[in-house]
Amino acid sequence: MSLKKLNPTTPGQRFKVVSDNKDITTGTPEKSLLAPMKRHGGRNDTGKMTIRNVGGGHKQKYRIIDFKRDKDNIPGIVKTVEYDPNRTSRISLIDYVDGEKRYIIAPHGIKVGQKILSGKGIAPDLGNTLIIAEIPLGTVIHNIELRPGQGANFARSAGSYAQLLSRDGKYAILKMPSGESRMVLVTCKATIGMVSNIDHSLEKSGKAGRSRWFGRRPRVRGVAMNPVDHPMGGGEGKASGGHPRSRNGMPAKGYKTRAPKKQSSKYIVEKSKK
Repeated sequence: MSLKKLNPTTPGQRFKVVSDNKDITTGTPEKSLLAPMKRHGGRNDTGKMTIRNVGGGHKQKYRIIDFKRDKDNIPGIVKTVEYDPNRTSRISLIDYVDGEKRYIIAPHGIKVGQKILSGKGIAPDLGNTLIIAEIPLGTVIHNIELRPGQGANFARSAGSYAQLLSRDGKYAILKMPSGESRMVLVTCKATIGMVSNIDHSLEKSGKAGRSRWFGRRPRVRGVAMNPVDHPMGGGEGKASGGHPRSRNGMPAKGYKTRAPKKQSSKYIVEKSKK
């Protein structure tokens, strides 16, 4: 996958940098794995806006993704690599030998026709899902479970991955995408490789309208508001602002928001370096 910069025949294309989509093999999704998605525009069940800057956008359907990879020791063939409007990574349609079809998060470098497996005692090849106890140390992995059988929680977005550093007893130490080192049970599953669409972070929309297609509404800066609307609002001209903070007054830089007595803190070996 690579990026392309368009010839600026219009103002909207002058700064546009998008994927060339050469890794995508089909534009038609598997109908049996689609689910309806209703847009709520950031409103809750009473109609009150609870999330700002959300609304509009193109109509989408949800692709049902297999995050558990629980078809153990049943071979599957990669049929397609597809675009998914609900996530940054690509997805792949897997056709299993028993006739079932499932979508998975596509690893970087996966090819149509490739065979994949999941379960115990299989080779740690690209796209295969194993328990962490059987993955070689130093391997790059993604789609990592936090609890056995729960389904993938970590490293699911475009270009993300974790690395298996060591194992000690019933726990393994993983270096997470954030840089944090964390203990995870060796009975949890993970998939070999890194997530596809690795250049996603380098894309540029080029115009505000393309953001509206994704359902993103304009976001007003806090310093441009009045004091009644934001802690950083008010002032004469550009003499406004103050310490960076959110709309409800939470400091934005350097302020620790993690609960000091959080139960899962005991599994964190080394915090991410800021």
